[in-house]
Amino acid sequence: MSKPSLYAISIVVVFVTTAFSMSRAQSNPVPDLPSGEMQAKARTSCMECHDARIILQQRLNKATWTKEVDKMIKWGAVVDPKDRDALIDYLSINFPPDKPPEPLARVGR
Repeated sequence: MSKPSLYAISIVVVFVTTAFSMSRAQSNPVPDLPSGEMQAKARTSCMECHDARIILQQRLNKATWTKEVDKMIKWGAVVDPKDRDALIDYLSINFPPDKPPEPLARVGR
């Protein structure tokens, strides 16, 4: 197969994959994180690698949120050291162990 043909096939595959992903994202909207002073920083720090669903499903105490945030920082999450404690407080307040689970829609495959 010639290089132009491979190039054309690659473009079609990327186009179809992108269209499918966009269609799926529109039919399964991702809920947002709760409003608050640290919402924007949580989006930037946490949602660089995953969407809000993984945070919304968590119910952790402050000590466990601290371990989770520190683990994510070690894995590459960008959290300004001056924001670390406020981010942990935001997560602890919004997603404590005694809060009922979020009613998230199942994402089918």
